[in-house]
Amino acid sequence: MPAAPDFPPAPDQVIVRRALLSVSDKTGLVEAARTLAALGVELVSTGGTRKAIADAGLPVKDIADLTGFPEMMDGRVKTLHPLVHGGLLGVRDAPEHKAAMELHGIGAIDLVYVNLYPFEQTVAAGADFDTCVENIDIGGPAMIRSAAKNHGYVAVCTDPADMAEVLAELADGGATSLVLRRRLAARAYGRTATYDASIASWFAHELGEFAPARFSIGGQLAQTMRYGENPHQAAAFYRFPNPPVGVATATQLQGKELSYNNINDTDAAFELIAEFDPAVGPACAIIKHANPCGLATGATMLEAYQRALACDPTSAFGGIVALNGRLDAATAAQLLEVFTEVVIAPAADDDAVALFRKKKNVRLLVTGGLPDPSVPGRTFKSVSGGFLTQTRDTAHLTPADLKVVTRRAPTEEEVADMLFAFTVAKHVKSNAIVYARAGQTLGIGAGQMNRKDSARIAALRAADFGLDLKGSACASEAFFPFPDGLIQAADAGCTAIIQPGGSIGDQAVIDAADERGLAMVFTGVRVFRH
Repeated sequence: MPAAPDFPPAPDQVIVRRALLSVSDKTGLVEAARTLAALGVELVSTGGTRKAIADAGLPVKDIADLTGFPEMMDGRVKTLHPLVHGGLLGVRDAPEHKAAMELHGIGAIDLVYVNLYPFEQTVAAGADFDTCVENIDIGGPAMIRSAAKNHGYVAVCTDPADMAEVLAELADGGATSLVLRRRLAARAYGRTATYDASIASWFAHELGEFAPARFSIGGQLAQTMRYGENPHQAAAFYRFPNPPVGVATATQLQGKELSYNNINDTDAAFELIAEFDPAVGPACAIIKHANPCGLATGATMLEAYQRALACDPTSAFGGIVALNGRLDAATAAQLLEVFTEVVIAPAADDDAVALFRKKKNVRLLVTGGLPDPSVPGRTFKSVSGGFLTQTRDTAHLTPADLKVVTRRAPTEEEVADMLFAFTVAKHVKSNAIVYARAGQTLGIGAGQMNRKDSARIAALRAADFGLDLKGSACASEAFFPFPDGLIQAADAGCTAIIQPGGSIGDQAVIDAADERGLAMVFTGVRVFRH
C-alpha cells in the first residue's frame, strides 16, 4: 500500500477562491452561484449547469476554458483532465505538489458542488438498459472522490443541504473550516458508495445474478432515533433508493416521532394487510411485537377493526393498526378508544385526521397505496460479521393449490377459512398456529418452540376472549411432525386443517385427522418466519 507522505498539517481555514459546479439537480443552484459570485469566488462549470448560471447573468467559466479541451463523446469526457483533478488533489502546502501545480499551470479548486446523473431515478422510471447505462455518472464520482480525499483543502458538496452549510460558513470570512470539510468528505464517500451500490445491484438484477461475488447495500438516512429496541442501543432508519410503497415512503400526518420498534412493527403490519385486496373488501390487522394479534375483514372498515380487535383486545393495547383502505371517521373514533402506537393506511378522511389531532401522541401514517405482495424483492438479516439475504416471501395460495389428504374433503366455506388463516400464518413468527372463521382470526399462537404449544396457546387466547373455535379452520405454517398438535386443534373445535405436509410422520397425522372427521389439505408450501 502507498506510504503516507510527510505532508504538512491541513489548515483550519481555507479561503474559497474558485468553485467547480456541475449538478443534475439544480435546486437552489442559481442562488448558491449568486452568493459565491458576491463573495468574489470564480465559478467554473459544465454544460447545463454553466448555462443556468450564465442565464442568471452571473460570470461563469466553461470547463473547456479551464482544460483547453471541449466536451466530447456525447459529454462522456469533459472533467477527466489533469487541470481539473490536479486542482482538486493538489496539497497546496506540500512543496512537490505546489511545484507541480506551478509548472503545469494547475489552479487550485477550493469548492466542488457535484450531484450525480439521476441513475436511480432512471431505473425507477423503467428506462431501457442503454438509457440506464448512459445515466451512470463517471466524471461526477471521480471529482467527488478527488475532492473528498483532499478535504484538507477542498470542500465537497453533493446535495443542496451540503451547499447551504458551506454558504453559511462562507458568510463569516469567506473560508471553510477543516471540521466542516471532513464532515462533507464523509458524506461524499457515502453518496458515491450508495450510487455505486445501486448500479451494481441493477447490473446483477439485469444479469439474473441473485448472489454476486460482492454485494453492497446503499441507503439514505431517513431518521436518527433516540434509541433502538432498548434505551441502551443506538439506532437509525435508512431508506433504499426507490423503495416500494410502505413504511419507508409513508407520510406521517401527526404524532410523536417513530421509534425503532414502531417502524419494525408497522412494517410487519403493513406487509400483512397488503395481502388483502381492498377490491374484495375492507380488512384490518393489529400487530404487537411484529406478530398479528388480530386480523379480520368486514363489510365496513369499522366492522373489520371491531372483529380484529375482538381476537385479542388485551394484546391490542399499545399495538399497531394497519388498514387496507381509507381510514374514516367512524373507525378512527373507535380506534382512539384503545391506546394505539401507530395507525397506517393508504389514505385518511379529513374528519378522521381531525379526530386524531385530539390525541397528539398517536402516530398516523398514510401511504397512498398498498405494496403488491407478489412483487419480488429482497429481505436482509444481520448476523455477527455479515448478513443474510433472501427473496421476499411471495407465496400465494388458491383453492387449486390445495391437496386434500383426508377422507373428508373441506366445504367451500372451510377452504376460504383455511386460505385466510394460512395467509395470516405467513406473517406470524414460527412456530405458528392460526384459528380462523368467516374472515376473522379467533386465536393466534406465535413463536413457540413446538407446534403443540402454539396450538394450545392459540386456543387459550380464543377462550380468554369468548371466541368459539367450533367449526373453525386451523393453519400451520409448517408441517405437523406428530399428531399431537393436530389433536390439540381438533379438541379445541377446529374442523379443517391446512398445512404444508412433507413430514415423515404425515400418515400418522392424516390418520389422526380421519379419526376425528377433520378435513385436511396439504399446500406443499412452507412459510416459516423467524
